[in-house]
Amino acid sequence: MAMEYESNNWIWDWLYSSPHLFGGLMVTAALLGFSTSYFGGVGVFPSYGWSNFGIFLKKRRERKHIRVYMDGCFDLMHYGHANALRQAKALGDELVVGVVSDEEIVANKGPPVLSMEERLALVSGLKWVDQVIANAPYAITEKFMNTLFNEHKIDYIIHGDDPCLLPDGSDAYALAKKAGRYKQIKRTEGVSSTDIVGRILSSMKDNKSSEGDSCKRQQSQRGQLSQFLPTSRRIVQFSNGKGPGPNARIVYIDGTFDLFHAGHVEILKKARQLGDFLLVGIHADHIVSEQRGMPYPVMHLLERTLGVLACRYVDEVIIGAPWGVTKDMITTFNISLVVHGTISENNALLPGETDPYAVPKSLGIFRMLESPKSITTSSVAQRIVANHEAYMKRNAKKTQSEKKYYEEKAYVAGD
Repeated sequence: MAMEYESNNWIWDWLYSSPHLFGGLMVTAALLGFSTSYFGGVGVFPSYGWSNFGIFLKKRRERKHIRVYMDGCFDLMHYGHANALRQAKALGDELVVGVVSDEEIVANKGPPVLSMEERLALVSGLKWVDQVIANAPYAITEKFMNTLFNEHKIDYIIHGDDPCLLPDGSDAYALAKKAGRYKQIKRTEGVSSTDIVGRILSSMKDNKSSEGDSCKRQQSQRGQLSQFLPTSRRIVQFSNGKGPGPNARIVYIDGTFDLFHAGHVEILKKARQLGDFLLVGIHADHIVSEQRGMPYPVMHLLERTLGVLACRYVDEVIIGAPWGVTKDMITTFNISLVVHGTISENNALLPGETDPYAVPKSLGIFRMLESPKSITTSSVAQRIVANHEAYMKRNAKKTQSEKKYYEEKAYVAGD
């Protein structure tokens, strides 16, 4: 019976949402049942049918929005994080996301690259997120779990199918599983924050080599590319799937959008407020390399596309947009306004270089936007390198200290 109810769910949704029509149908059915039984026939709705109708209507009335919770560090936000939150949202009606505090990340994993404010901006900017809880704990303690269930009205706690272990080796979600309020999603293969850090560190290291080793450097960088292969289905899952209205004011902004960060989210939000539809151009890999040099872009074109599509302020993207905004583009996409942020990796024109915004400027539809944040892809990469160097120094000191300790122990033992 439950399966039958679910398979005909649309019928009950329609009946429940149309009470007057439903009431008319019930009166008609009752009259028909009375008339047939009066003449010795069989009523059109047997008695068990009426009771089942009551059960179904009660279920519809009692149905509530399912609120699900998922947490994470969300440091170096990438499309793997976005896909996890997309899957989590599909398991309920409202998605609440906990962003783990800086202190908890330091205690369990090491110093984060992005600040709490930057990580909150990234998570809040995702189209599947309904509410954000700042400074969430790394482990789901009993106290915090009760807070989720009672204060935030969470029905289920969600996590990926990859293990999440605490420093003592215990499962961070053991209590949620024990309470029967845990659901699992599939991890997105081919990408991780560790993978991205590895790409950056390897590229930075190779970039210090001489020009004579450029071929070797490029081979190494190719080896650091993501193993994830986005499909058309994945792009559809991330896309809004809606075009602009007939009289929509279409705003266009382009860029690399590498290592998608809080600065990107804030400038896209600002651009979207200027119109009805935000179209984002994402430059091809070879264009980025030509303009910025190696080791950029860190993320390849399709990875960057998914990162941008996950942003709630973006309506559509041009995958592999040209460097310059042409008149043909403006006409084809019916662009009303072209914007560009004041904080960018490529704001200064090189000698002899053509202004990529010459056409929209000549048409009077170009506007510079004051960037809300000063963060850039380069500054994020520099933070990663600085964190790694500090980590290596700490480990070197620890190793020397341990070596001295064991040498002293050996000397005492030998004595």
